[in-house]
Amino acid sequence: MLLSTFQHEYLEAGCDEAGRGCLAGPVFAAAVIFPCTFQHEILNDSKMLSAAQRYNLREIIETEALAFAVASASAEEIDQINILNASFLAMHRALDSLKILAEYILVDGNRFKKYKSIPHQCIVKGDSKYLSIAAASILAKTYRDDYMDSLAHQHPEYDWLQNKGYPTKKHREAVLKHGLSPHHRKTFRITDPQLSLSFI
Repeated sequence: MLLSTFQHEYLEAGCDEAGRGCLAGPVFAAAVIFPCTFQHEILNDSKMLSAAQRYNLREIIETEALAFAVASASAEEIDQINILNASFLAMHRALDSLKILAEYILVDGNRFKKYKSIPHQCIVKGDSKYLSIAAASILAKTYRDDYMDSLAHQHPEYDWLQNKGYPTKKHREAVLKHGLSPHHRKTFRITDPQLSLSFI
């Protein structure tokens, strides 16, 4: 079972992002504040769940959370400031949109750009350890999937209904055949996709 809190002194928000390794579309991020008593036996890292489970859990998260918010950084912003900084920007925008100011921030991963003067903790694989981060991963993933589905009808040649912008073989071949759409990240490699981040 995932842990409900990292610490007990401050009001805690979990943050995560989705779409970092995609060739197209924004990177999405979410922030979630749960009551400290919140528990759920199925809630877990979004990658461990089916699409149906994620959407069912989204309703529960949005009903039970004290506050939640979803935000994004565009493909243009990703090209301008790089995917790492764009991920931080999306998380900061989500935190900005919370109806309750977080007093402590939990972030999935090992890097984060400080948000205002609020203390934070980076937790590797945090989406499989803390409920608020798992919830944020689900919101970021489902809202991004919805966004890519809406774009897919404008550009069916890229198969975004299936790949959501990730670098599948079919997606890469479509880019080589049809060229880049306005929604593609121009700084990402198509034939040798940039799937990991450099922290240098």
